[in-house]
Amino acid sequence: MAILTAPGLATGTAYATPAAPAAPEPGVKSLEQVHKEIEDLYHQAGSATDAYNQAEAETKAQSEKIVELANLIVAGQNRIDTLKSRAGAAARAQYRSGGLPPGAQLALSEDPSQFLDGAKRLRQGEKATSDMLSELDRTQNDLRQYAADASARWAILEANRVKQEAAKKEIEGKIKAAEELENKLQAEEKARLIQLEQEAQYKAQTAWLSTGAMKDVNGAATDAGKRAVQFATAQIGKPYVWGAEGPGSYDCSGLTSQAWRAAGKGIPRTSQEQLRLLPKVAVKDMRPGDLIIYFDDASHVGMYIGDGAMVHAPRPGRNVTIAGAGSMPIKAVVRPDA
Repeated sequence: MAILTAPGLATGTAYATPAAPAAPEPGVKSLEQVHKEIEDLYHQAGSATDAYNQAEAETKAQSEKIVELANLIVAGQNRIDTLKSRAGAAARAQYRSGGLPPGAQLALSEDPSQFLDGAKRLRQGEKATSDMLSELDRTQNDLRQYAADASARWAILEANRVKQEAAKKEIEGKIKAAEELENKLQAEEKARLIQLEQEAQYKAQTAWLSTGAMKDVNGAATDAGKRAVQFATAQIGKPYVWGAEGPGSYDCSGLTSQAWRAAGKGIPRTSQEQLRLLPKVAVKDMRPGDLIIYFDDASHVGMYIGDGAMVHAPRPGRNVTIAGAGSMPIKAVVRPDA
């Protein structure tokens, strides 16, 4: 197996040794410091994006539940109207019979056969009336519970809306700060910044491989895993946009969730929920299609595609690409089709 030793590069690919940058003037940040600051800002934006996506998913779920409850309330009210109509019909029938209750009418009957038949019908009528009143009571109780549930769901919906707004502001603030730092750089510095990113990834991938992490990794993809990998790699070159789920752009978990949806398997929307809800597997057991969760806060995710590589949507300003599976700190590996 040809193990990927540098992000997007085959074994043996070497970087040209860059000329040593001039020492920065006192009080001026070095390019390395700027690089770290930019990476930190984008990492924080990634964490906020996961929070936004989770709040959005919860908002959608609560909205669907509220619609379901509204339909139940309408159906319950219709049922109450029907029961009240039946009760009204019974009252009108009693009025037409002279206002005497069925028991009194039965007692006045002079025909024994009519008395016995009437007694049977009276018992049936009493049971029907009792059942109707019980059903009316249950339906009214259900309506009260549905209304209470709907109110609680609205409260959750509003809380999620507040979370989304807060996360959105944080994301936009972090991205703006990072972009402002990048925009201050000259063209040569921007090129060097990209090189610094590649060097950091290469160093991390090399260190990861040196641990023997890939020594026993040879799992074969399932049919669904192959479809997921095919979908994900077909998106290479499309831009990262926070909160995006395609088809023209993606964030990291938008890419992985849509890839597995295309493979016929629905999975959680965010990297943190993917970590929490999907079965975990050891790195040595991972196979193409598995998801690699990165960083302690599980704020990033990529899809393992084999040969020590993964495909992911990196961050704002970058496109979906292939990178080394160990080019970032791995928190866990999870399997959508366990």
